[in-house]
Amino acid sequence: MPHELHVLNPATEEVVATVPAATPADVDAAVARAGAAQRSWAAVAPADRARALRRFAAVVDAHIEELALLEVREAGHTIGNARWEAGNVRDLLDYAAGGVERLNGRQIPVSGGLDITILEPLGVVGVIAPWNFPMPIAAWATAPALAAGNAVVLKPAETTPLTALRLAELALEAGLPEHLFQVLPGEGPVAGTALVEHPGVAKVVFTGSTRVGKEIMARAAGQVKRVTLELGGKSPNIVYADADLDAAAAAAPMSFLDNSGQDCCARTRILVQRSVYDRFLALLTPAVEEIVVGDPLDERTQMGPLISRAQLDRVRSYVTDATEKATAIRGKAPEGPGFWFPPTLLTDIAEDAPCAVEEVFGPVAVVLPFDDEADAVRLANATPYGLSGSIWTRDIGRALRTSRAVRAGNLSVNSHSSVRYWTPFGGFGQSGLGRELGPDALTAFTETKNVFISTEA
Repeated sequence: MPHELHVLNPATEEVVATVPAATPADVDAAVARAGAAQRSWAAVAPADRARALRRFAAVVDAHIEELALLEVREAGHTIGNARWEAGNVRDLLDYAAGGVERLNGRQIPVSGGLDITILEPLGVVGVIAPWNFPMPIAAWATAPALAAGNAVVLKPAETTPLTALRLAELALEAGLPEHLFQVLPGEGPVAGTALVEHPGVAKVVFTGSTRVGKEIMARAAGQVKRVTLELGGKSPNIVYADADLDAAAAAAPMSFLDNSGQDCCARTRILVQRSVYDRFLALLTPAVEEIVVGDPLDERTQMGPLISRAQLDRVRSYVTDATEKATAIRGKAPEGPGFWFPPTLLTDIAEDAPCAVEEVFGPVAVVLPFDDEADAVRLANATPYGLSGSIWTRDIGRALRTSRAVRAGNLSVNSHSSVRYWTPFGGFGQSGLGRELGPDALTAFTETKNVFISTEA
């Protein structure tokens, strides 16, 4: 009997669906089908390809609530977040459609003729999506890859395949060619590995842990296969003494509690200038304690459960080790079924403690003091990661200096916003390789062909 994946509701631990798990043979067949579909899709006129993607966006828009409810069931996201995620898929498709007719090459001045470049699709793109934001992150790669003329085979995370499967159905409903966008739920070591190693896959886009990202990069190297990797993070939230402390403290909780802290961009290292450390902590503590944790379908809920029992155990292990010497400030969380963990701040902790330097991927942040600008930068960069971060100050010069000094791909000043579909996203160091989103997203799924035409008689 074929192996199945059991999808649990993280808020209740109930099985909400079972889906077949893809085998290497399934991957092989899907890639072959995708290759045939891609050749036809690449021949479609750019304007018609753009119209097809806009139809897909419109169909997604008509199913926002359905997709959001699926996300709540399989991922435990709050209903407000889930609606935003479904809307983001729609917006990504619209934005990518707008780039189809602007996927331009160049004319380069040369002697003796005319030189032009042509951007051509890669072929079949393999996308391996994570469980923390199943819908939008799958669309980050899928939308521009399709827009550039490629086919996509998407492997969603084992725990969250339902929204991806539904999106594939909606693509067909919108009139996209059959087999152009296929979803293959399966286990990472089986279906994921088969997708990465398949010679018919021209590029792999992976979002997930740094450990798995390194394995994928090594496997792709054998075929000199392109990869885009969006990996872990341990992002700083730097609060200078001259900042609007009330605003910084009010914004800080959801900077690390959104999606229950299961976010590579979570600001889990709150770095506060020593002269205002006590005052800031006095403002931050009640803001964390008042976060509403509970039923994801309740519109008032701000934070839901963790994704799984394994993730809950992982988060507990960090806090247990850390709180032997640290002070823990904790909010409330439901008891009973579900993978619940309360919002947690850790203070009086060593700057090199595991929970201060490793990615916990849960609703846990450490608060560390710093002395001056140089010390803030030192602490911010004291990690192998470099994905995101925030800087709170009224001094624009300090904001710019700190932004230049902190090694991270996405920084916000007096804000915690990391991701906009119209701006580039990606990390430094162990946080990944390549950039997604933004105006250049489509070119990441193309080959540049150079053509020289002699004009000499």
